[in-house]
Amino acid sequence: MGLLSCVLLLPLAPVRGVIWVSDRLIDAAEAELYDPGVIRARLAALNRSLDEGEIDLPQFEREEERLLDLLDRKPLRPLGDIHGSPGTHV
Repeated sequence: MGLLSCVLLLPLAPVRGVIWVSDRLIDAAEAELYDPGVIRARLAALNRSLDEGEIDLPQFEREEERLLDLLDRKPLRPLGDIHGSPGTHV
């Protein structure tokens, strides 16, 4: 990137920073949402809730199905992949 383009794009730096931070937040949220360990722990807690009578069977089945779907689903984009290619810095 040339000196002229750096100077011309300098006013956009705060916007690019906000985009970068929001991408990091999305990556962290997706990592937690699709982490098999977290999902299995939530399934175990769900089973305990059913065993202890905190929830009824239909509610258990709905939540179990949702968690199992999350376990099978892949993130919309590979984690750490920003704007389509790994290693790209904004």
